[in-house]
Amino acid sequence: MNSYVVKRLLVLIPVLVGMTLIVFSIIHAIPGDPAETILGQKATEQSKEALREQLGLDKPWLQQYFMYLGDLLKGDLGESIRTKVPIAKEITPYLAATLELTFTAMLFALIIGVNAGILSAWKQNSWFDYAAMLLALIGISMPIFWLGLMEQWLFSIKLHWLPSIGRMDQRNPLETKTGLYVLDAIIQGKWNQLWIVIKHLMLPSIALGTIPMAVIARMTRSSMLEIMKSDYIRTARSKGLPQFFVVYKHALKNALIPVLTVVGLQTGSLLGGAVLTETIFAWPGVGRYLYDAISYRDYPVIQSGILIIAFLFVLINLIVDLLYAAIDRRIKYR
Repeated sequence: MNSYVVKRLLVLIPVLVGMTLIVFSIIHAIPGDPAETILGQKATEQSKEALREQLGLDKPWLQQYFMYLGDLLKGDLGESIRTKVPIAKEITPYLAATLELTFTAMLFALIIGVNAGILSAWKQNSWFDYAAMLLALIGISMPIFWLGLMEQWLFSIKLHWLPSIGRMDQRNPLETKTGLYVLDAIIQGKWNQLWIVIKHLMLPSIALGTIPMAVIARMTRSSMLEIMKSDYIRTARSKGLPQFFVVYKHALKNALIPVLTVVGLQTGSLLGGAVLTETIFAWPGVGRYLYDAISYRDYPVIQSGILIIAFLFVLINLIVDLLYAAIDRRIKYR
């Protein structure tokens, strides 16, 4: 197990270097002059040249990349062109908001998706199985923006049950310590504000988590049906063990490995899909931060935002790989 973890961590090094190279290359391939963006179109050519020299933009491409890599190793993501604030400091609250939304959406997808998949396999070819798989198919086909707008129309405008935008009631702000509002409210014992935070989380989490939920439900059902045909499951049944015990104790553990793969991929998709959800629900996360940066052609912010999302995607897949080895000790890294 230890050698597996070490080998898996060593593989991350070239992956992360390659990731920085790709992101840096793509951003530098975008047309436009950062010096002109900062100074405006009316700036003189001399002032633009001076700024290019100050930012290192006059240096060869490869030299710029190694300067960028060196700054990254020191934890320096650069400075926003628009706000003149260090990106590492500016992006932290946005990142916390996105992580809270993504985690809640995946929690919703896991709880509903895994249990729906298990029950569908358990009650194969029953009305529940048909209904659950039909809903899963609808869930996969449903665009996030349409579902988000329908949620706002029904639960906010018509029923007045849930807020349609934002993370918190601005008239009653929460003192932030971690940036994760749910955790902050629990730490401070502010239960009324915890309920307000949860209500703000519900609609965007459901919109963001519906597609992963549907994919997880279908994958869990397929995996469970395959496992339920195994000899050791037939043996467990022949011993007279209760069906609930056979399904949740013996079958679920082995059925979880392909589901974990889907969870890792879907969590990465959630980080990308959060851009759209955060825009619809005015959620102050990395998605909206990037959207504003693109509008203002704030290249350092765009570059850092994409890199952080890519890094999180790699990190999630690392965690999934480690969970593989924890669940099934026969798995080895080759």
